[in-house]
Amino acid sequence: MPKTIALIAHHAGSLLNFRGDWIQGLCASGARVLCLAPDYLDEDRAAVRRLGAEPIDYGLQRTGMNPVRDLRDAWALVRLLRRLRPDVTFAFSTKPVIYGSLAAWAARVPRRVAMIEGVGFVFTDGDRPLGWKRRILRRVVGGLYRLALSRTHQVIFLNPDDRREFVERGLAPADRAVVLGGIGVDLDAWAPVPPVREPVTFLLVARLLREKGIVEYVAAAREVRGRHPGVRFLLLGGLDSNPGGLGRAEVQSWVDEGILEWPGHVEVRPWMMRASVFVLPSWREGVPRSTQEAMAMGRPVITTDAPGCRETVEDGVNGYRVPVRDARALAQAMLRFVRDPGRIESMGAASRRLAEDRFDVRRVNARLSEWLWDAADDDHRGIA
Repeated sequence: MPKTIALIAHHAGSLLNFRGDWIQGLCASGARVLCLAPDYLDEDRAAVRRLGAEPIDYGLQRTGMNPVRDLRDAWALVRLLRRLRPDVTFAFSTKPVIYGSLAAWAARVPRRVAMIEGVGFVFTDGDRPLGWKRRILRRVVGGLYRLALSRTHQVIFLNPDDRREFVERGLAPADRAVVLGGIGVDLDAWAPVPPVREPVTFLLVARLLREKGIVEYVAAAREVRGRHPGVRFLLLGGLDSNPGGLGRAEVQSWVDEGILEWPGHVEVRPWMMRASVFVLPSWREGVPRSTQEAMAMGRPVITTDAPGCRETVEDGVNGYRVPVRDARALAQAMLRFVRDPGRIESMGAASRRLAEDRFDVRRVNARLSEWLWDAADDDHRGIA
């Protein structure tokens, strides 16, 4: 008989942008798919229904830690899951993984799956020593992860570094931790488009967080433009309420200085078509979807030699890896494309080949579905 799956998300947009193809495939296979999110707009609900799924509202404060609010929301989620009676829950992002997995366990959902798409702000080392507040927060969140993930049947990571760290810290059981390797992209929707050669144009797409390497991108852009004023730099993404979020005034000051263009939170594909090279100097990632999209469209990539980022670039083949938080090295990598634009086409073609080999969303979704419906006996693990 068709099974019922509840996807537990922190944001309705993430369900549609990152899970849409998978949701549609699950529905087409006969599953009943419930999409739980805390911030539905009318257009989001309509989009979920068009996929064949059911939008379900639940309470969740996406950022910050308010124990009273979080416990109240978790208990409300327990009651909701008891009423919905799914066969499987699939939670992704920090709070849904923690509170969603615990709520599913308390509601006696038969199978519980969690996806760690990145270690997040709490476990990403910054450019300064950890303060006492950050150390306490890391211990608290680590304890919550340990409690929640011990009650899941499968924990999915996007890269081996994150899996290794969670297992070594005792946050995830090694025998239930698997590596997916990227959530994938629709290779037809992100078909190759000839890159821009004149002017050489660099593009960064990310939430406006310091840990995405945006400050380093600006510093490198300033250095490159000092030598080659015609080079163009684009920054796509919206402001974010996370602790590492950049302020509007700071970003606007870079625009006013003439270093870069910032259209804000906009559709990515039209801007990717205007780009020569994709850049993501992030401090740490799961495996970034934006980079996979750039590769599918035939763009070379400059990124950091950091967990999650290094999975997208074979250095010297489809782009370059640079050290984390090293604006000078980033500028030098950019200058290679400025001085030799022929690299743009050849490395872009290599990016497309790697995307076809590693990030085809159809193959990725098939693996996800296998893990989701895995009928292995879990009773002996003491988590049923």
